[in-house]
Amino acid sequence: MPDHFSRANDISGRVPVVLAIAGFDPSGGAGLIADIKTLGALGCTPVAAITSLTFQNSSGVRGAIHQTAESLRSQLLPLIEAFEIDAIKIGMLPTREIVEEVVRLILEKKLSAPVIDPVMHSSSGFELMNAEAVAALLTELMPLAELITPNIPEAEALTGTTIADENAMRLAAGKLREMGARAALVKGGHLKEQRSGRRSEFRQALDILDNKGAVTVFRSDWIDGPPARGTGCMLSSAIAAGLARRLKLEDAIRAARSFVARAISDPPEIET
Repeated sequence: MPDHFSRANDISGRVPVVLAIAGFDPSGGAGLIADIKTLGALGCTPVAAITSLTFQNSSGVRGAIHQTAESLRSQLLPLIEAFEIDAIKIGMLPTREIVEEVVRLILEKKLSAPVIDPVMHSSSGFELMNAEAVAALLTELMPLAELITPNIPEAEALTGTTIADENAMRLAAGKLREMGARAALVKGGHLKEQRSGRRSEFRQALDILDNKGAVTVFRSDWIDGPPARGTGCMLSSAIAAGLARRLKLEDAIRAARSFVARAISDPPEIET
């Protein structure tokens, strides 16, 4: 287990349980399989519920069958009854009824404030969340969350602003808070060009957190390599794992960023 997580506070001597609610990617590159692998690697017990069964591989999404509110509730109730859930990560929420069912269960069962990764489109452009679901996310679910973690295209869609630089990222994170988020982490991986002061231009991994008005800028070296799928799923799951281990939000994000950086720089070799 990475050092940041192993130094986290113990939870009464037991393994923390993290609930992942997301879409299922059969190829394992993103969605629930990526969540489960991340949570297991970080010493948590993962439990999970599917919001949508997608048809995809590394070349793109070809379609999806979304769950109903009833089927999602039927998946979640046995888990909530059987486990003491320490943190929740939420990914793909394709429809308004799915968003509203998640909200209903959080309030009914007094569940932990979730980490939300607002998955709106696949990297190949397939719509994963319809407009009514986005509206319900903003008005009903986001105010219940511990953190929302949009990338730049998602932050632009949610806030209606254009994000071209670090200052715009700060403004977008602040606007998400004004819209009801407790904390917002705007991820800068999609920036075409990023600056470090006025000295020189180079590519960085840059994320900006606005946590109840306190802004933290996370910077690290950019890792060159082939395009990586599922990094947003991994990051939000790793943050949830840190929160389950009672790390402060800023520390959970630092630990999660380090975990994802290692996964990108040293991906597992898969025989074909």
